[in-house]
Amino acid sequence: MKFINIFTLILVIVGGLNWGLVGLFSFDLVAAIFGAGSGLARTVYILVGLSAAWQIIPLFSGMGSGEFAAGQNR
Repeated sequence: MKFINIFTLILVIVGGLNWGLVGLFSFDLVAAIFGAGSGLARTVYILVGLSAAWQIIPLFSGMGSGEFAAGQNR
């Protein structure tokens, strides 16, 4: 797996966990670490969003190669 795919997947997981914390406890870990509304927090949010967009590429390439159909009974 390419480094960029692993890196972006990690950022998507971090973003998902952060949203889970926001939803469950109204606690924004990124804002707590970097400061609410700070440039660094905004950068993390932007990187997570771009990572999610990047992860669309492996999703569709996996669908096109039949990778998702491998576990289905035909």
